[in-house]
Amino acid sequence: MATDQIEGARARYEADGFCFQDDVGLPEQLIGRVVEGMDAIRRGEYDTGSPPEESPWNPGDDPGKLCKIEMPQFASRAIMELISHSALGDFVGRLTGAQWVQVWWVQLLHKPPQPPADDDTSIGWHTDRHYWCPPWQTHSELFTAWVALSDVTAPSGPMRLVPGSHRTEVGDEGGDFFAQDLESQRASIQLPDGMPWREVEAILPAGGVSIHNMNTLHGSGPNVSDRPRLSFAIHMRTDRSWTTDETRVGLAEYLDDERCPIIYRA
Repeated sequence: MATDQIEGARARYEADGFCFQDDVGLPEQLIGRVVEGMDAIRRGEYDTGSPPEESPWNPGDDPGKLCKIEMPQFASRAIMELISHSALGDFVGRLTGAQWVQVWWVQLLHKPPQPPADDDTSIGWHTDRHYWCPPWQTHSELFTAWVALSDVTAPSGPMRLVPGSHRTEVGDEGGDFFAQDLESQRASIQLPDGMPWREVEAILPAGGVSIHNMNTLHGSGPNVSDRPRLSFAIHMRTDRSWTTDETRVGLAEYLDDERCPIIYRA
């Protein structure tokens, strides 16, 4: 990717707490194989011979509900290839200016189409920091690469992000990933005086990537399109990240770079 593209993305990321990139160089053929891998995991088929981590959604659960599966790369070679891909690593490494970048957690997200009146597939307003600190120290450099595996349109329930919220302390107030009433939840969130509430939708083609800071407020509404919204939330850390003493041992198995790969080195 050209240097001017990286610099533009970095400026947006630093100003807003997020940035979008339609094409980082992920091969179309790989995207197709990853979608097949997602479908296989949802059926309980694991080509590695190993299951994903214990998850909120499991094979046999209601296909009309939001499907969130933890660490799917354990179960699918194609998904491991995606999260390890050098094009993704080059983009996030140059964007952050890090010495190295490691994937430390992955979530498969399959949001089925559903009428708004019956919706239970929204994702509530939250910051990732609320869930991550601890085990990570609060001043660690942690972020998420949200990779679209289908075209994400306005009707499909795209991720919404609040620009500038990464510079506030709203992450200290909590949040709820599984909340469904986004309007009432929004009313309870206090932004600093003079900061307007503004939402930007992550409209992306398949293969597009959204990067957001762990302090950035985000959520999403229902999918009212005619097809599922497919994505991965790939959580990453840089050399500027530290675990707490109490949680270092518990995280050790997830920092094994064979299962949670280092995808960039300067």
